[in-house]
Amino acid sequence: MNGKDALDVTAAAGLPVEEVVARLDGTTGGLTQAEAERRLAVVGPNSLRTHRARRFAVLARQLRSPLLILLAVTAAASFFLGESSDALIIGVILAVSVGLGFFNEYRAEKAAEALHTQIRHRCLTLRDGRPRLVDVVTLVPGDVVTLRLGDIVPADLRLVSTAGLECEESVLTGESLPVAKAVRPVGPGTPLAELSACALMGTVVHAGSGTGVVVATAGRTEFGRIALQLGERHPDTEFQIGLRKFSMLLVRVAAALTAGIFVINLVLHRPVLDALLFSLAIAVGISPQLLPAVVSTSLAAGTHRLAQHRVLVKRLVCIEDLGDIDVLFTDKTGTLTEGRISFMRSLGPDGRPDDQVLELGLLCNEAVLDGQDGETGRTASGNPLDVALWEAPAAALRPGPTSRRLAVVPFDHERRAASVLVEDDDGRMIITKGAPEAVLARCAAVGDRAGAVLEAEFAAGNRVVAVATRRLSGAAARQATLTPADEHDLTFRGLLVFLDPPKAGASRALERLAGLGITVKVLTGDNPAVAAKLCADLGLPGGRVLTGQDVEAADDVRLAALIEQAVVFARVSPEHKARIVRVQRRNGLDVAFLGDGVNDALALHAADVGISVDAATDVAKDAADVLLLEKNLDILADGVTQGRQIFANTMKYVLMGTSSNFGNMFSAAAASAFLPFLPMLPSQILLNNLLYDSSQLAIPTDNVDPEQLRRPSRWDVSLIRRFMLFFGPISSVFDFVTFAVMLGVFHAGPSLFRTGWFVESLATQVLVVFAIRTRRVPFFRSRPSVPLLMAALGVVALGAIIPATPLAAVLGFQPLPGPFFVALGLMVAAYLALIEFGKRRFYRAAPQALAGGGRTAAHRTHRRAHRFSTAARERRRTRAAGKGGPRSRQTGPLQRGRPARGEMSPGDD
Repeated sequence: MNGKDALDVTAAAGLPVEEVVARLDGTTGGLTQAEAERRLAVVGPNSLRTHRARRFAVLARQLRSPLLILLAVTAAASFFLGESSDALIIGVILAVSVGLGFFNEYRAEKAAEALHTQIRHRCLTLRDGRPRLVDVVTLVPGDVVTLRLGDIVPADLRLVSTAGLECEESVLTGESLPVAKAVRPVGPGTPLAELSACALMGTVVHAGSGTGVVVATAGRTEFGRIALQLGERHPDTEFQIGLRKFSMLLVRVAAALTAGIFVINLVLHRPVLDALLFSLAIAVGISPQLLPAVVSTSLAAGTHRLAQHRVLVKRLVCIEDLGDIDVLFTDKTGTLTEGRISFMRSLGPDGRPDDQVLELGLLCNEAVLDGQDGETGRTASGNPLDVALWEAPAAALRPGPTSRRLAVVPFDHERRAASVLVEDDDGRMIITKGAPEAVLARCAAVGDRAGAVLEAEFAAGNRVVAVATRRLSGAAARQATLTPADEHDLTFRGLLVFLDPPKAGASRALERLAGLGITVKVLTGDNPAVAAKLCADLGLPGGRVLTGQDVEAADDVRLAALIEQAVVFARVSPEHKARIVRVQRRNGLDVAFLGDGVNDALALHAADVGISVDAATDVAKDAADVLLLEKNLDILADGVTQGRQIFANTMKYVLMGTSSNFGNMFSAAAASAFLPFLPMLPSQILLNNLLYDSSQLAIPTDNVDPEQLRRPSRWDVSLIRRFMLFFGPISSVFDFVTFAVMLGVFHAGPSLFRTGWFVESLATQVLVVFAIRTRRVPFFRSRPSVPLLMAALGVVALGAIIPATPLAAVLGFQPLPGPFFVALGLMVAAYLALIEFGKRRFYRAAPQALAGGGRTAAHRTHRRAHRFSTAARERRRTRAAGKGGPRSRQTGPLQRGRPARGEMSPGDD
């Protein structure tokens, strides 16, 4: 393959398969491993994202604050104008502050990079003539890829063969209806939405299967171009948007205070440089410099704690997504039940035991057996019901087989049945086994007794499979093939009854999820009566039981109303599951889906949070955002709790900043208006801010009250603004009391005054965390974490000791008299008491808001693009290919804009 032979998918769709393969210098049998590696070195990885922690990028984020840069420039100017000691102190404090933020954020970025290296997305590819699972980022043009139900198409493919293949292409075109695929070429000028001869990167296999040859990878694909147009950073979550809005609120407040203070100092004829430094220090003091580090540290710590709870997230933002879950759709087997299905008995049409039904069930069986016939200790794998038949004691006692299978029609979710053609001494016979409703509908006649037996087993909560047969006679007796059309005029032979008991602890786990405000609904292919009985036994609230037929008959508006009424959805197909999830999402709720089978992949892709288990099928694990190392709803509840704890702890930092920093800065502005000197030197303000921020780095370790975890929370900037305006003045009141004490009682000069206010402001703004961190009154009813307790008390002690050390003279401090500390203790106690009183009134009028969904198409595109990512730096040729080259027409909503430039920030998802 060489550059002049490169194809885009539009051109390939109009060419015969043979010509496409020839132009790619390939074969329909795929590439050799050596050739694939050679091509990979030429074209680069099939990736759209990089996950690398870059030191300089993290450092740049620490330095890009305009206020910080302006303060550093002003400090440098003061150095050259003769104020060298003050400028040096300010420079050291700024360097330590930047270093602290850099250290914590870079450590979090490394954690994100380590997380990414654990995740692999693979696809089935022909290499060296054999099927092989390879990482999607190693695909190259000319590779031949096999597509299965639920797969995400890993590159732009020209289809070589199809078997009922349909792809859901909404990520590209905005159309939710699946598109049927075929091998025949399309005409020239065919729009993207009608390229039936191709499967496009990022789309989902909705039905059927197929194979295709890779035409384009990475930025040369249609999906890659769109993803790069949207930019390489993952779109902000609601959590991140709230952070940005809060930061902008403080920037506006800081700008107003800075300008006001600067003007006041100029009116009072103070030196311009001193006034500017003081004003800028005030602005830096109110800005939440360590907020990104606090959030990053919280996410990284949350990932570590989730891993300890046996939960693996594929992206850091998945932790936030887990905390936002409103509705959980889950399968039944293995989640609410033990998942160890055991065969109980076989019954004839009259309800009496009949071992021949078991014999027929073993003949019509898709389990894969290890070893040869006649060997002992053979093990079975595959469909759990078929495996349970082979593992039943009655099966081990059966005589050797007297029939041989000639043809098989496997089970599928449309027919809900499987059939085999067997030959024995009496001739040839069709055996059909499957869901009772599906099998009985294919029978010529069914007695009343059979219906009563079936209903009794369903009512007992047992899983039931029906068996029916048809003897072939005449010309049909020589039949050697089998199709679904042959499943007619069957004779009902009996029932196979299985037991899958409720999982121990499932009821308690459901109670935990309900306590977290999560509504749990069950999607299952099982019988409605069986599913309803299980849910009732586990204590799930009753409601209407919907079936796949109900889903089919309702339009989206009607289905949305039905979903609100129902808890159990039974006899639903993979398409039904995905549609139910999509309709529920459109109601503005955050929806999670938990599943582990191939038939769950579509719903996993459709959910806001796809959750699977480590023992799931490869397709389900690949589609999921979160993996549970054990299929247990208790583990999922742990994950939700971690997500909400991160939000709650971040809010503690935010609310502290509004209640104390704003008050202190307001006090500084007022004091500078009536004092004949600056109330605090710029270096002292920055030192105060550095010590305060250092104490807050322990917040991610803090405990969270259970009542704060009962439902999702969302950012409400108006609530934060009200909090700032309500509690900020309370802080200022005690600052003014301190001013009065220092001037009226201790007759303090500038140095002593600044020392007293430094110690008091640090003590109040740090210790208020114990009141702000909880809504409980009094606050000591909620226990903080030991690291937070030690950090807060340690910083307050350090602030009180500094004026008594040799550093005092350098920083402009002097030792405080002993009685001051008595007054300080009384003021801190009174301050916390007043905060408690205000807290009771404030929260009574401002309840916690519920979270909402509303993720954009861009969010889902970036989420899909995440699987095409590598930890290595992207090759420039891949990046350039995403920006240029022939473009095919796009019909979807994401066609506007130009490809983004530059590389992705480290740790972006």
